[in-house]
Amino acid sequence: MAEYGNVQKGALKLKGLGDLSSAKKKKKKDKEKKKLSEQQIRTSQNTEEEETKTYVDKRTPAQMAFDKIQEKRQMERILNKASKTHKRRVEEFNRHLDTLTEHYDIPKVSWTK
Repeated sequence: MAEYGNVQKGALKLKGLGDLSSAKKKKKKDKEKKKLSEQQIRTSQNTEEEETKTYVDKRTPAQMAFDKIQEKRQMERILNKASKTHKRRVEEFNRHLDTLTEHYDIPKVSWTK
Protein backbone atom coordinates (compact mmCIF):
# COMPACT_ATOMS: atom_id res chain seq x y z
CA MET A 1 0.00 0.00 0.00
CA ALA A 2 3.00 2.28 0.33
CA GLU A 3 3.15 2.63 -3.46
CA TYR A 4 -0.20 4.39 -3.46
CA GLY A 5 0.64 6.79 -0.66
CA ASN A 6 1.38 9.78 -2.88
CA VAL A 7 -1.67 9.39 -5.15
CA GLN A 8 -3.73 12.55 -5.50
CA LYS A 9 -7.36 12.05 -4.53
CA GLY A 10 -10.31 14.12 -5.64
CA ALA A 11 -11.63 15.60 -8.86
CA LEU A 12 -9.40 16.30 -11.85
CA LYS A 13 -8.23 19.88 -12.22
CA LEU A 14 -8.01 21.08 -15.80
CA LYS A 15 -5.63 23.86 -16.79
CA GLY A 16 -7.03 27.17 -17.98
CA LEU A 17 -10.61 26.61 -16.88
CA GLY A 18 -10.52 27.95 -13.36
CA ASP A 19 -13.19 27.12 -10.86
CA LEU A 20 -16.56 26.17 -12.25
CA SER A 21 -18.35 27.78 -9.34
CA SER A 22 -16.94 31.22 -10.20
CA ALA A 23 -18.41 31.16 -13.73
CA LYS A 24 -21.32 33.53 -14.34
CA LYS A 25 -24.71 31.94 -14.38
CA LYS A 26 -27.01 32.98 -17.19
CA LYS A 27 -30.44 34.20 -16.36
CA LYS A 28 -33.29 31.94 -17.35
CA LYS A 29 -35.65 34.81 -18.05
CA ASP A 30 -33.79 35.83 -21.21
CA LYS A 31 -33.91 32.29 -22.60
CA GLU A 32 -37.61 31.96 -21.87
CA LYS A 33 -38.37 35.27 -23.56
CA LYS A 34 -36.33 34.29 -26.62
CA LYS A 35 -38.08 30.92 -26.87
CA LEU A 36 -41.51 32.50 -26.63
CA SER A 37 -40.70 35.10 -29.27
CA GLU A 38 -39.23 32.45 -31.60
CA GLN A 39 -42.32 30.28 -31.21
CA GLN A 40 -44.57 33.21 -32.02
CA ILE A 41 -42.52 34.00 -35.12
CA ARG A 42 -42.59 30.36 -36.24
CA THR A 43 -46.33 30.04 -35.79
CA SER A 44 -46.97 33.23 -37.73
CA GLN A 45 -44.65 32.07 -40.54
CA ASN A 46 -46.27 28.62 -40.64
CA THR A 47 -49.76 30.05 -40.94
CA GLU A 48 -48.64 32.36 -43.75
CA GLU A 49 -46.93 29.49 -45.59
CA GLU A 50 -49.98 27.25 -45.24
CA GLU A 51 -52.20 29.96 -46.66
CA THR A 52 -49.93 30.59 -49.65
CA LYS A 53 -49.26 26.92 -50.45
CA THR A 54 -51.83 25.06 -52.48
CA TYR A 55 -51.27 21.69 -54.12
CA VAL A 56 -51.05 21.90 -57.89
CA ASP A 57 -51.14 18.61 -59.80
CA LYS A 58 -48.50 18.87 -62.51
CA ARG A 59 -49.13 15.43 -64.00
CA THR A 60 -50.26 14.98 -67.57
CA PRO A 61 -53.59 13.28 -68.32
CA ALA A 62 -51.69 10.19 -69.48
CA GLN A 63 -49.84 10.00 -66.16
CA MET A 64 -53.09 10.34 -64.23
CA ALA A 65 -54.70 7.56 -66.29
CA PHE A 66 -51.62 5.36 -65.78
CA ASP A 67 -51.74 5.84 -62.00
CA LYS A 68 -55.47 5.12 -61.96
CA ILE A 69 -55.02 1.86 -63.88
CA GLN A 70 -52.08 0.87 -61.63
CA GLU A 71 -54.27 1.31 -58.54
CA LYS A 72 -57.05 -0.71 -60.16
CA ARG A 73 -54.67 -3.58 -61.01
CA GLN A 74 -53.20 -3.53 -57.52
CA MET A 75 -56.67 -3.80 -55.99
CA GLU A 76 -57.44 -6.76 -58.30
CA ARG A 77 -54.23 -8.50 -57.19
CA ILE A 78 -55.06 -7.95 -53.54
CA LEU A 79 -58.59 -9.30 -53.96
CA ASN A 80 -57.29 -12.29 -55.93
CA LYS A 81 -54.77 -13.18 -53.22
CA ALA A 82 -57.30 -12.65 -50.46
CA SER A 83 -59.81 -15.00 -52.11
CA LYS A 84 -57.52 -18.07 -51.81
CA THR A 85 -56.68 -19.81 -48.58
CA HIS A 86 -53.19 -20.99 -47.76
CA LYS A 87 -54.25 -24.61 -48.17
CA ARG A 88 -55.59 -23.91 -51.65
CA ARG A 89 -52.41 -22.10 -52.66
CA VAL A 90 -50.26 -25.03 -51.48
CA GLU A 91 -52.41 -27.49 -53.42
CA GLU A 92 -52.10 -25.43 -56.61
CA PHE A 93 -48.34 -25.13 -56.14
CA ASN A 94 -48.03 -28.90 -55.68
CA ARG A 95 -50.07 -29.50 -58.84
CA HIS A 96 -47.76 -27.13 -60.69
CA LEU A 97 -44.69 -29.00 -59.43
CA ASP A 98 -46.22 -32.32 -60.51
CA THR A 99 -46.60 -31.06 -64.06
CA LEU A 100 -42.90 -30.15 -64.31
CA THR A 101 -40.50 -32.68 -65.75
CA GLU A 102 -37.98 -34.44 -63.56
CA HIS A 103 -35.26 -32.35 -65.15
CA TYR A 104 -36.06 -29.65 -62.61
CA ASP A 105 -35.89 -31.99 -59.60
CA ILE A 106 -33.04 -31.65 -57.16
CA PRO A 107 -30.67 -34.59 -57.76
CA LYS A 108 -30.12 -36.98 -54.90
CA VAL A 109 -26.51 -36.97 -53.72
CA SER A 110 -25.24 -40.03 -51.97
CA TRP A 111 -21.65 -41.03 -51.18
CA THR A 112 -22.46 -44.66 -50.48
CA LYS A 113 -24.34 -45.49 -53.65
